[in-house]
Amino acid sequence: MSTAPSLTLTRLDVQRLERLLEDLDEDLPGVAALQAELDRAENVVGHDEVPAGVVTMNSRVHCREESSGKDYHLTLVYPKDAGPEGTVSILAPIGCALLGLQVGEQIDWPAPGGKTLKLVLLEVEYQPEAAGDYDL
Repeated sequence: MSTAPSLTLTRLDVQRLERLLEDLDEDLPGVAALQAELDRAENVVGHDEVPAGVVTMNSRVHCREESSGKDYHLTLVYPKDAGPEGTVSILAPIGCALLGLQVGEQIDWPAPGGKTLKLVLLEVEYQPEAAGDYDL
């Protein structure tokens, strides 16, 4: 597995995600991984300081899987909002890996059957902070 890229998170996302973790059973899938991501965040900034090319909660992103060239358009959401096509929960391995990623960075995506796919973040199509939507 490749080295995980450095993370930039907003204070508001960290606060909301820590509250979410407090309300969840620590044995639920994804809880430990999300806590680990929060713990390794190197830059925690105000919502008005986050660069537009960083994935925050409720961001819509455009990724490409390296080997197949397949494009994905995903929206990173809280578990209660997951389900509709194109949404990915923060507790899913890909959701957790997307949080704090910057355009141009690459992540490993554990796929079914033990295969690991490499995804490159091509664009943050919508970021709430850049759009001034702080209440999502």
